[in-house]
Amino acid sequence: MDRFIDDLPPMDLMRSEKMMFVQLIIPVESAQRAVSYLGELGLLQFRDLWLRYERCRFQVKEQDFVVAFNYIHYDVFPLLQLNSDKSPFQRTFVNQVKRCGEMSRKLRFFKEQINKAGLQSSVHPVSGPDLDLEELEIQLAEHEHELIETNSNSEKLRQTYNELLEFKMVLQKAGGFLVSSNGHAVAEETELSENVYSMNDYADTASLLEQDIRAGPSNQSGLRFISGIICKSKVLRFERMLFRATRGNMLFNQAPADEEIMDPVTAEMVEKTIFVVFFSGEQARTKILKICEAFGANCYPVSEDLTKQRQIIREVLSRLSELEATLDAGIRHRNKALTSIGFHLTKWMNMVRREKAVYDTLNMLNFDVTKKCLVGEGWCPIFAKAQIQEVLQRATFDSNSQVGTIFHVMDSMESPPTYFRTNRFTNAFQEIVDAYGVARYQEANPAVYAVITFPFLFAVMFGDWGHGICLLLGALVLIAQERKLSNQKLGSFMEMLFGGRYVLLLMSLFSIYCGLIYNEFFSVPFHIFGGSAYRCRDTTCSDAYTAGLVKYREPYPFGVDPSWRGSRSELPFLNSLKMKMSILLGVTQMNLGIILSYFDARFFGSSLDIRYQFVPQLIFLNSLFGYLSLLIIIKWCTGSQADLYHILLLLLATVAVPWMLFPKPFILRKLHTERFQGRTYGILGTSEMDLEVEPDSARQHHEDFNFSEIFVHQMIHSIEFVLGAVSNTASYLRLWALSLAHSELSTVFYEKVLLLAWGYDNLVIRLVGLAVFAFATAFILLMMETLSAFLHALRLHWVEFQNKFYHGDGYKFRPFSFALINDEED
Repeated sequence: MDRFIDDLPPMDLMRSEKMMFVQLIIPVESAQRAVSYLGELGLLQFRDLWLRYERCRFQVKEQDFVVAFNYIHYDVFPLLQLNSDKSPFQRTFVNQVKRCGEMSRKLRFFKEQINKAGLQSSVHPVSGPDLDLEELEIQLAEHEHELIETNSNSEKLRQTYNELLEFKMVLQKAGGFLVSSNGHAVAEETELSENVYSMNDYADTASLLEQDIRAGPSNQSGLRFISGIICKSKVLRFERMLFRATRGNMLFNQAPADEEIMDPVTAEMVEKTIFVVFFSGEQARTKILKICEAFGANCYPVSEDLTKQRQIIREVLSRLSELEATLDAGIRHRNKALTSIGFHLTKWMNMVRREKAVYDTLNMLNFDVTKKCLVGEGWCPIFAKAQIQEVLQRATFDSNSQVGTIFHVMDSMESPPTYFRTNRFTNAFQEIVDAYGVARYQEANPAVYAVITFPFLFAVMFGDWGHGICLLLGALVLIAQERKLSNQKLGSFMEMLFGGRYVLLLMSLFSIYCGLIYNEFFSVPFHIFGGSAYRCRDTTCSDAYTAGLVKYREPYPFGVDPSWRGSRSELPFLNSLKMKMSILLGVTQMNLGIILSYFDARFFGSSLDIRYQFVPQLIFLNSLFGYLSLLIIIKWCTGSQADLYHILLLLLATVAVPWMLFPKPFILRKLHTERFQGRTYGILGTSEMDLEVEPDSARQHHEDFNFSEIFVHQMIHSIEFVLGAVSNTASYLRLWALSLAHSELSTVFYEKVLLLAWGYDNLVIRLVGLAVFAFATAFILLMMETLSAFLHALRLHWVEFQNKFYHGDGYKFRPFSFALINDEED
């Protein structure tokens, strides 16, 4: 048996890739190029040596220094000496990382400006002359300075343009108010000196408006006015505040502006209202001006002389036309500069992102004593050894280095990372398993079996070949648009749906298969595989739902006979079928999990786990629930109530419990006693064993043997399995419950909505019934029920299946790869 298993070909996804721990000693002159080439290859995961040696520096005590020096790893002490006066914030390439971060900020600024201008940057990098980092930094600084200056000038011009536009509208609207109130005003009084001119730094227009056009001295007790413009949303509060401040001694006139004003900062169009406030007295004038300033209202002087008004309007219109031409020229110049930047933006962002990632990785390396080489450590798959060596040789050649990179394999007490090579099809299933926990190094991978079992258990709960066809169409659309959608930024829901497109494809195919077994098409049965095996007792079929049908031919060839639909024994028959089928599927999958624990124990050479864990677990589960499944199959095949050796099987199940509990802890204690008999000293922890802690690492630290902890752990494991065998088997009954719920919901919507509406001889009622049926099918049966069945299938795999063999306490292999750099990374 063992020889037969050894001769089986290995499965790619069954075990993670074999890894090796390597050390790189790279000359300084070729370090940047070597790390860049390794990033393009994407098969080496670096370790942060700074964190490692900082721990060494703080954890090695002075009195133990001489002893520790004899046992510490040979390359730790020189580096520990070198870093003794440095902090983690003083890494070698911090300045280069800051420079790349600053360039990333400038590139994000360019992207924001391009989007704000409504332009589009080139998605694909444009080919052009290669730039080094220094040249790119200079170019980006020049472009940023030019854009900032252009935006500043454009903002000032836009502000001036807005003020002139407001002034023009105030002159046009306020003139009408002044004409209508001319009989109530003092003829020789003008308001140019009484009003505030708030247009900033526009000398030409200001000189015109500052001309003294008063006909006579101001009358302090006469009627005066202030005209201006304010945001439409503030008019009501503005008027109420003026009324309260002047105690009602004012007249407020308003009119909507003919044009909307663009905000120079937000580039949004703002609706405004023109107002004229008539008042009397110097105190009222002061209050009104302060209120205008508080509400952000712009006040403009308006002459009562129509001739002066026309002259000012002509000059304002002339200035507006000049500013429009200047603004258009500035926008064209800015858009031209942004378009030129947009052609190279993607290329520059990729370049800066890569350079920043390279320097971040170089910061994880450290200098040797001579400061001529950088030392790095990391994990890589064994199959990638030749590729990495080739890349390092190419980097040495391209950088004209006189010394090559030293690459050698090292031993490590740390558990290696877990790396599965997946493709577009298997990646989604691997992500489902990894969401529970990353597999321990070389542990059996549940994703191999989840490819089939996960969509099948989903289909058992969702079985309807009409609904399955709808899911299939959706999956085919996502797969057909795969190339297009993979290059777009999708929402969180669409991204999740697109990532699981192949899971959805298999779920739909299995749903069609189970729907054919259940013989349900939107809850309607069809005679697809021939005629029914049952018929009515007479030609009228009046007693079909009371007395039942009679069998007159061979059973229906595939699936449930359509005649069960609507019969008096429909629910008892389907409930019995689906409940027993759920038990069979659950016991089969749990046995598969226990068998996988055997292969894991055999792979890792743990004979104790085989003898005292696999064997008693298999006996216990099958003595109870395996026997139950066997009785179900015998009854289905023969129709008899079989009762075979149940007393013997109960005894075996009883014996299996202490078999799991007691032998293993005592054997472990015996082995430990024999191994360390006569020794009075412990193992001195090295830097790798005690000081280095990898995040999410599953490696085992050296500990003193504690029999009580081992025994309690084994007792918990045994009790958990015994109780779990019962609860997990009962948990598989959810397959029956959700299948029944899906079928009954579909039947209700079909009979109580569609058929009920179709019974009326009214087109409107039929269309309403059809719309309600389509809505219920799409949103309740195809969305909510799909999500429900998906989550229940997920629970069955995570809890009932994987807890039989899967530890899930490993950590992922995260290589330094340019392909994995996130587009949103700073």
